[in-house]
Amino acid sequence: MKVPKEYYDELFPFQGQWDMPSMCGLKIRHHEGHTYVIVTELYQENPGTSITYAGRALAEQVCKAKGLDISQITYIECAPDTNSKLSFYDEEYFEVDFNADPQHKYRQLPADEIKRILEA
Repeated sequence: MKVPKEYYDELFPFQGQWDMPSMCGLKIRHHEGHTYVIVTELYQENPGTSITYAGRALAEQVCKAKGLDISQITYIECAPDTNSKLSFYDEEYFEVDFNADPQHKYRQLPADEIKRILEA
């Protein structure tokens, strides 16, 4: 199950849990004066930690590598559509608030909102 290239601009190597070499797709968009960091799960193409389990550590690594301030970005996780019959692999985007309590950490983005961001 290969993730289509349309979901990322580049592959981003990162250190996952226990320093496991890992990989995600990465897009950075600037929209209405704000920076959005969008990381995409690569499933079988990722040899290590998933983007969700990497969490804030992945956000920090992206910011360091790209010269961004983590307090000035919106961090979004993408579960890409892989054309599977399993609904688990349907496209979904989640804004992640690392400072929120566990119940409010993730907010699923509606299609029109993510479309505006991606077209920026």
